[in-house]
Amino acid sequence: MGKTQLYTARLLVVGLFISFGASAQKMEVGGGLGGMLYKGDVSTHLNPRFYRPAGSLFFRYNATRSFSMRAGAAIGSFQAEDRFSNDPLQQARDFSFRSTTSELTVDLEYNFLNYKATPKAKNWTPYVFAGIGLFNYTNHVVKSRGQLNFPLGVGFKYEIKRPWSVGVEFGTRFTTNDYLDGLGERTFGVTTNKLAQGNPVLNDSYTYTAITVSYTFYKIFCP
Repeated sequence: MGKTQLYTARLLVVGLFISFGASAQKMEVGGGLGGMLYKGDVSTHLNPRFYRPAGSLFFRYNATRSFSMRAGAAIGSFQAEDRFSNDPLQQARDFSFRSTTSELTVDLEYNFLNYKATPKAKNWTPYVFAGIGLFNYTNHVVKSRGQLNFPLGVGFKYEIKRPWSVGVEFGTRFTTNDYLDGLGERTFGVTTNKLAQGNPVLNDSYTYTAITVSYTFYKIFCP
């Protein structure tokens, strides 16, 4: 190989590594620990009494300083009990449940402040996200797979020491399902006992809140 070809080959190799490094700066992996809360027929509002532990892993691709794509997986559970309601009808029904769930989601995030890849930048930003996902759940009445959910939420992240970042996040998973609690319009067949049925107009939802830690691949490896 001549000197010109060797020099060109070296430039190509260096260019490939620089290109990989630039792309790597857009890649981020992390996880979160927090909990889930349910909202539906048994708990018509988010009641901290029913907060149950949950965890997640995610991969984030920071396409621009403002927009990111994120794929995540989470597992957890939620529960509620009629006896803690102020509604006399719910107290008379005296229904309770506990469901376990797992989910896969894809979100689009918008950062209100720009994340900069410069060494001395103080990176932090609030953000909002929305997406779509699939989730499974199991309770004492229903075992269901591949249900749709629609995540929507807000968060805040801060780069404490490059390449590590921490954050907090709150997101609601809206669903088209009324049986997360095992209580729905047709749960008890053709019974005429209205106390033993759910509200067919109200679909169930659940929230996931978490403290997150993530690692961004800033370092460029050169030969």
